[in-house]
Amino acid sequence: MKSAVQAFMVDENGVTAIEYGLIAGLVGAAMVAAAIVLGDKLLATYAYVKDQFKSLWA
Repeated sequence: MKSAVQAFMVDENGVTAIEYGLIAGLVGAAMVAAAIVLGDKLLATYAYVKDQFKSLWA
């Protein structure tokens, strides 16, 4: 039993996949946070550009 526990403790299979999963989760959370923070500014910029194009053709 003791050797099985020791073998489990030193086994590193799957560790890289867990690390990549954590990194992907953090990147996804950062993207959502950036979209929330910058969303209103981006909408305002698109509205400004739209108005500028409208004034060009008026």
